[in-house]
Amino acid sequence: MSYLCPLCHKALQLNQRSYQCENNHQFDVAKEGYVNLMPVQHKRSKDPGDNKEMMQARRRFLNGDHYHLLRQTVANLLKQHNPQQVLDIGCGEGYYTHYFQQTLSADSMNNEVFGLDISKIAIRYAAKRYPDCRFSVASSHRLPFADHSLDAVVRIYAPCKAEELDRVLDDNGILITVTPAARHLYQLKELIYQDVMLHDESGEELPRFELSHEQKLSYPMALSGQDAFDLLQMTPFAWRASAAIKQQLLNATRFECEADFMIRVYKKS
Repeated sequence: MSYLCPLCHKALQLNQRSYQCENNHQFDVAKEGYVNLMPVQHKRSKDPGDNKEMMQARRRFLNGDHYHLLRQTVANLLKQHNPQQVLDIGCGEGYYTHYFQQTLSADSMNNEVFGLDISKIAIRYAAKRYPDCRFSVASSHRLPFADHSLDAVVRIYAPCKAEELDRVLDDNGILITVTPAARHLYQLKELIYQDVMLHDESGEELPRFELSHEQKLSYPMALSGQDAFDLLQMTPFAWRASAAIKQQLLNATRFECEADFMIRVYKKS
């Protein structure tokens, strides 16, 4: 399966190191192996997505496998449906994407796992580290894939329009979403907010999709100070944390924090 041109939506064909459509729009494959399908006119800033510091913090934290149980659970759900064409939206540096590919390829050599993110820095790292997956810089609101070309889409926190998900998934396709459950990172939020609000666990309203499976995954994490600091840097409430709180985390010898996820599987109805 190939990509669609983000400018004219025609199929892109790979010719040596460039993707090209019938209208002669061309997108070169970077030396790391990814392709940038984010035209300048689709960007809201010069370098959208996670910056280098945020990406490195997330990479360090995920390399500690504190979220391994999450990716294992999602990979096992994928495996139950035996998808051949899989997309990981908002894949970052590929921590989940690569594991999905490894899990699915254990039973079949015919699957392709795609990772997509708007952060070029993250995708560059992902492609360099995981050459067995196909990575692209692209918008989650303009997925560069043909209609009904995917068997499964995974969204771990990432946004995407329901219409786009419906368009790219085939009639038997599945969507797996991961969102924060009520007490996710509660202890971290306690340091920052006077009144901690629990996450809303309500499911999404996704037209033309029906919920087929739902589960909560909760477990305690015992983190080092550096891990706790990196975790904070991965979150949207890092901007609210004072310098004193950040230093407190870095100085901690141990920080106890809850992981609490809602995992849902939707099928096209």
